[in-house]
Amino acid sequence: MELTLVTHDSTDFGEGTLERFTEETGIEVTLHAAGDAGQLVNQLVLTKENPLGDVVFGIDNTFASRAVNAGVLADHVAAGAPAEYLLPAGMGGEQLTPITSGDVCVNVDREWFAEAGLAEPTTLDDLVDPAYADLFVTSAANTSSPGLAFLLATIAAKGESGWQDYWSALVDNGAKVVAGWSDAYYVDFSGPSSEGDRPIVLSYASSPPFEVTEEVSAAGGPAPTAALLDTCFRQTEFAGVLAGTEHEAEAQQLVDFLASTEAQEQIAPAMFVFPVDPEAQLPEEWAAYAEVATDPFTIDPAEIDANRERWIEEWAAIALP
Repeated sequence: MELTLVTHDSTDFGEGTLERFTEETGIEVTLHAAGDAGQLVNQLVLTKENPLGDVVFGIDNTFASRAVNAGVLADHVAAGAPAEYLLPAGMGGEQLTPITSGDVCVNVDREWFAEAGLAEPTTLDDLVDPAYADLFVTSAANTSSPGLAFLLATIAAKGESGWQDYWSALVDNGAKVVAGWSDAYYVDFSGPSSEGDRPIVLSYASSPPFEVTEEVSAAGGPAPTAALLDTCFRQTEFAGVLAGTEHEAEAQQLVDFLASTEAQEQIAPAMFVFPVDPEAQLPEEWAAYAEVATDPFTIDPAEIDANRERWIEEWAAIALP
């Protein structure tokens, strides 16, 4: 038999991971990409009467309650899922299994700044400094989970009374808003693996190891990009069984497999995020180049649920032409 696993466009399970699930169970898995994470959730909601597949991966803590409230998920959480990553009851705690976690942070192209003779920014406030005009690209809060995470970081930092003024200043300073993370990182960012000319991008704290070549690693040199750890919002990505699947037992098996130590050891480095399983091992170079924010911005899931749509509408009025 075959399951359809619905994901966002940036999903990478690592070489051979899903094939191992097939070897163990005899169940084939077909991937269906449905845009960035925000678009993914929107598609699941719009198609809930005729689901796009059997299992979803890529719903995160910023969009989870939208999917839960729309009834697109069936109850199932993998046994042994770490409690610190589970969502509260009624907001995904019964339907979503945590798989990976990462800090969404502003990243900089260190080589660009060195060549330009300009100090690298370090804080959210630096992004509205005229010295950094027209240098920042971010993904949109209405279509991208990293984009929404960044919006939430600014709300946490500036409060209800200040975040809109901050975004107005950010837009006035030439910030570019694109649909998704891939567009921002690979098209507009100036980093080594990218094609653009903007040296400041919204990405992850774990992105710099991706830019480290074997030559840099062998020489013990620094990564050519860096994450600004004072700008981060912590994001967790989940897997869940889609309501209406005709293969619920098999779908639960796939969720359980994605939550396994074996799978997380492949998925996390492929996507340059961290596994939630404390037993999962990561490549050695991560110890040298991957950092975790010590004090990331956070907002209570209940507050996100109560205000997300309003915040996105208010943000769009400022940030989208």
